Order: sequence, then C-alpha cells, then structure tokens
Amino acid sequence: MTRPNKLSAQRVLSMLEGIAPVSLAIGLALTAVAPFAKAQSLVELYESARAFDASYQSAKLQYDANLARADQAKAGILPTAGLAAGVSRTGFDNTNPAADRSFNTQNATLSASQPLYRPANWATYEQAFKQVDQAKAQLDTAEQDLVVRTSQAYFDVLAALDTLAFVRAQKAAVAEQLASAKRNFEVGTSTITDTREAQARYDLVVAQEISAENDLRVKKITLDQLVGKVEAQPKGLVVPLDLPPVVPLDVNAWVQQSELVHPNIRLAQSALSIAELEVKKAEAGHKPTLDAVASYNITRSPSGTTQNAFSSRLTTGSIGLQFNVPLFAGFSTQNRIRETLSLKDKAISDLEGARRTVALGTRTAYFGVLSGQGQVKALEAAELSSQSALDANKLGYQVGVRINIDVLNSQSQLFQTKRDLAQARYNVLLGGLRLRQANGTLSPEDLQLINTRLVK
Repeated sequence: MTRPNKLSAQRVLSMLEGIAPVSLAIGLALTAVAPFAKAQSLVELYESARAFDASYQSAKLQYDANLARADQAKAGILPTAGLAAGVSRTGFDNTNPAADRSFNTQNATLSASQPLYRPANWATYEQAFKQVDQAKAQLDTAEQDLVVRTSQAYFDVLAALDTLAFVRAQKAAVAEQLASAKRNFEVGTSTITDTREAQARYDLVVAQEISAENDLRVKKITLDQLVGKVEAQPKGLVVPLDLPPVVPLDVNAWVQQSELVHPNIRLAQSALSIAELEVKKAEAGHKPTLDAVASYNITRSPSGTTQNAFSSRLTTGSIGLQFNVPLFAGFSTQNRIRETLSLKDKAISDLEGARRTVALGTRTAYFGVLSGQGQVKALEAAELSSQSALDANKLGYQVGVRINIDVLNSQSQLFQTKRDLAQARYNVLLGGLRLRQANGTLSPEDLQLINTRLVK
C-alpha cells in the first residue's frame, strides 16, 4: 500500500508543478498588463511635471525676475528726463494799505541728462549680461533636476510594481509547496517539519506582500504629486532590455565636456566676471564723471511781481556739460577696492572648487554606470543559475535527496535575484541620466532614449 500511495503522490506533485509555472506566468502577465492599460511614457509624465512641479515653476519665475533685474542696469547709460511744475501765491503787505496786494506765480521746468563718461555705470551695464548668464545656468540646473526627479519617481513605481509581482509569484510558489508538503505528510511520504517550514515561509511572504503593496502605494503617490496626475501609470520596460552603452567610453572626455557646459561651472565663471567688474566699479570712485545736461523753464506771473503789477512771463533754456571730480571720500573708495579684490579672489577659489566638485561627481557617476552594467550582466547569469538550482532542488525533492527547505530557499533566491536584476536595470538607466547631469549635458531630449525601451 505504501508504494502505490507514494507513486500516486509523486504523480500528483508532478502534475501540480507542471501547472504551477503556467499559473505563475498568467499571474505575472496579468500583474504586468493591468497597470499599463492607460500607461504614460516617461516623456509624457515629464511634460506633465514640467507644467505642474512647484520647484521648477519657482525656478522659472525666478529666471524671469532675474532677466528683468538685469535690464534695469541699462538705466545707468541711458538718458533721463523729468518734468517739474509748481504754483505759488504771494501776499505783499505795505505800510500804505492802498499798496497791499497779492500775486500768483506759475512755473514749469523740463530737464534732461545724458551720461557721457561714467565708468561705474558701464561696469554695471556689463554685469547685467553676466547676471543673465547666471539666471540661465540656474534655470538649466532646475530643469536637469526635474528630469532626474521625474525619472527617479518613474522607475521607483516600476520597481515597486516588479517587487509586488515577484512577491506574489513567490507567494503562489510557496503556497504550491505548502500544499505539496501537506499532501505528502498526509500520505506519509514527508514529516510535519516540511509542512511547518513551508507554512513559516508562506507567512513571511505574506508579510512581504503587505510591505510591497504599501511601498507601491507610496511610490505612486510621490509620482502623482510630482506630475500632477491622479493614478499615473508608467509604462514598463521591454524584455529583454538592451541597455544603452556609455558614449564616449572615456571618463576624461566626460570631465572635459563638463568644463564647457556644466551649469555650476558657468555660474561660477559668471560670478568671477561680475566680481572683476565690481573691482572696476570700485576703482571708478577715483575717476571723474561727465554728463550732458539741458533744461527749459517757464515762469509766469499773471498778477505781477513784487517789483511791478504787470503780468509777466519768463522763459529760460540752458544746455551744457557737468563735470565732477571726486577729491576725498574718507578713504571709503580705497577700502571698497580692497573689499572687491578680496571678493574677486574668493570668486576664483569658488570657480576652482566648482570645477573639482563637478569633475569628482562626473567620475563617480561614470564608474557607477559601468559598475551597474556589470552588475546587470552578473545578475542575468545569476538568474539563470538560480532557476537551474530551483529546478534541480525540485527534482531532488521528488526523488527524496532534497528536503522541502532546500526548495523554499531556492525559490527565495530566484525571486530575490529577479528583483535585484530589475532594480539594477532601472539603476543603469537612471545612472545614465545622472552621469549627464553630473557633467552638465543632461536635457529633456535624453529621455527619448529611454522612451524607445518602454512597452508600446
């Protein structure tokens, strides 16, 4: 009686194990397809984030304000004009009451001035162009940051979806193993230990499923808040995935490129130029100024003046040059020059610091991408090995040379490897964007390269 029961149990186990991969594949397919029914690509969600994200909108408005502030510097080299008008009434009392009277005076003055030689004003005007460069660099930084933040949130959701799918697949596999252990125990081909081990592993996977569901919920909320959508559904990556290569394959080329385009270096270079012009402004405190001035005045007295009682109108006009030479300002100019020279040296130091920081960040990001690509290849090989190990342990369990815990451990290792592989792929794609951000060449167009690797 024992042998037929054992063979019958093995046949049932074989049948169930044959069905399990099919049900697992269907479950994974349903899990993967369902969220992408109305899925959006990375580019689509980035455009939504660009129009909605408060941090980027703040940076854009700050950029517009900086442009307007830079335009204000033009006032120092352009002419100015003003109009002044006034009315007064004067009372005149005399010892002779018959001579007492009062009269009105009306006047209007139009004046204009054009700076001819003002070195400080011209330095301020030149600083305005550098301030525009600074504003553009700050906006570029905000834009690159938005690209990375959107991509990070996008891949976080995909990774959470993968984790939940793998945990559920593992839960189904452990449930099958638990059912098998119970049946084998009932027919007397295994001990209660196998059942309890499978039950313990099943309970653990249930806890992992709850954690994965909550993590997915949080990641979706983060993405929704960033892009301004409700229930945003990112498209998944195609499988098998062809990871983009690193071009150029030379870290020094990436570092050299950053010297020309990185927003932080451009910002520091503009700050140095502004500091140099600030020195010129301070030195202009010792230099004379020359302005062209003109005025036109009309004074009208309808009731006469103190000298006579007749109506009068006086018109005067003048045009000329106004020359001013500073002689002594209490040593303020000399001290101002010393201050600006120190600030210039600080700007030089800041520029060198920015270059070193960018170079370090670029090298770190470059080798991070290479390491990630190597990790993906290693995990792909580990996935095949883990699958082979699981198959071998299942077969060994059937013939009695492996115990239930061996199969459970192999299942856990396989699904952990799958999760690590999926995460490593996302990290490589995100690392490519971070590499371009590190050397300052990242742009929204770089997202198109990832879009081509998404499910259509």
